[in-house]
Amino acid sequence: MPRPDEFHVYDTTLRDGAQREGISYSVADKLAVARLLDDYGVGFIEGGWPGALPKDTEFFERARTELSLRNAELVAFGATRKAGVKVQADAQVKALLDSQAPVVTLVAKSDVRHVVEALRTDLDENLAMVQDTVGFLVAEGRRVFVDMEHFFDGYGHDRDYGVRLLVAAAEAGASVGVLCDTNGGMLPHGVFEVVTDVLARTGVRLGIHCQDDTGCAIANTMSAVEAGATHVQCTANGYGERTGNADLFVVVPNLQLKLGIPCLPDGRLAETVRISHAIAEIANIAPNTHQPYAGWASFAHKAGLHASALKVNASLYNHIDPAVVGNEQNVLVTEMAGRASIELKGAELGHDLAGQPDVVSRVVEQVKSLEAEGWTFEAADASFELLILDAQGVDVAFEVESWRTIVEQDADGKVKTEATVKVRINGDRIISTAEGNGPVNALDRAMRRAIVQVYPDLDSLRLVDYKVRILDEKSGTGAKTRVLIGTSDGVDAWSTVGVHENVIAASWRALEDAVKYGLLRRER
Repeated sequence: MPRPDEFHVYDTTLRDGAQREGISYSVADKLAVARLLDDYGVGFIEGGWPGALPKDTEFFERARTELSLRNAELVAFGATRKAGVKVQADAQVKALLDSQAPVVTLVAKSDVRHVVEALRTDLDENLAMVQDTVGFLVAEGRRVFVDMEHFFDGYGHDRDYGVRLLVAAAEAGASVGVLCDTNGGMLPHGVFEVVTDVLARTGVRLGIHCQDDTGCAIANTMSAVEAGATHVQCTANGYGERTGNADLFVVVPNLQLKLGIPCLPDGRLAETVRISHAIAEIANIAPNTHQPYAGWASFAHKAGLHASALKVNASLYNHIDPAVVGNEQNVLVTEMAGRASIELKGAELGHDLAGQPDVVSRVVEQVKSLEAEGWTFEAADASFELLILDAQGVDVAFEVESWRTIVEQDADGKVKTEATVKVRINGDRIISTAEGNGPVNALDRAMRRAIVQVYPDLDSLRLVDYKVRILDEKSGTGAKTRVLIGTSDGVDAWSTVGVHENVIAASWRALEDAVKYGLLRRER
């Protein structure tokens, strides 16, 4: 069943997005990203520039047998015929046909300065290059979009030439003329004015492609739509050259939730977070925690005033229900936390504190006291939950009697590290010693070696992340340090925190919490 054609969501992650510094997709990566974008429900996926880039040529070859799209059409990107060359003889145009993509997007120079100085041809020949190439591809059964490169800059210099080019492309059979803010220098009001004027003068179906050099790519895209554009070009997570492009995972929710434009199949908007993060993993870029809609912090609340209102009605401080985009509300526990924050965070972790005012008071005071010393629980839910249990008088599964580490360098320069941990579990005293590649690693191994003697199923615990931050840099090597540790049992992961003037002691506190939380999970 063909997708409705009233509004286009066009993704260019695999071409324009791949121009971001640090991204280098393999062909397998490109196929995987295309599957995710199709699963999200975009209408068009621009796969690359066949004939110009060997990797992109291979992508289209493999896509014929390895890519089965349910929602999207595959798009090949390329240039018009060269100046003075017959369209049938142009190798790049032939490569577009050979890609067998059902849709082709052509890039055309719409700024007279670029035509003369970059293409080194005259304005009429550039017009003919667009007409000839569009007409040829349409006659070969391809749907054609035309990206009017540098349109807004060109419009400011000569407000008529780009319009002539749009009309010529449409008359030759192009379905959409895309106005490109290639240098990313526009602001929303300017985009709205230009799109409104061009639409009135041409009647051509218009699209919008915005770079983010002013930080306005998303706002500019929305302004273009409000002015009448019905085709938006975006990239996943805003990836792209320089400061990036309009972010697909912000533009689409804005279109659907704020403007009421249904541009994805039913139910797919709830996949926003999952697909955003999956593409970030393929790109080997950490997900943006503060990305609108898809970021972990998008619905995170820190101030106690917010939390008090959230208890009454979550919509008072959330502009949408987080679940609509596959996200969830988070309450951050900090020195700004009040009773409501503690209650909401406790409920999030599975503890109903509404009827335990004394417990809440103890936790509030302890959080404020510890944070004054440099502790933070924003990224250490496991340590915070242990605070709740301690305030409720819940006994921990083991008690630490003492620990020590020894670091020794021999005459040959070889460094050896050993740790000894003494714990009491169920009344029994257990002493465990282990070596490691450093004091923290040795302590981690020694403690787990002691614990698994009683709880062998905790042997799966592994330290997966370790971060150290100096809290008072002016104190030099005597500064207080904060350590955040990530631990996994192979199924889930959790974070714990420790603070001390001694980095090893800070690390131990975080390690101890990590193991205690692992035992808590086991009991549950």
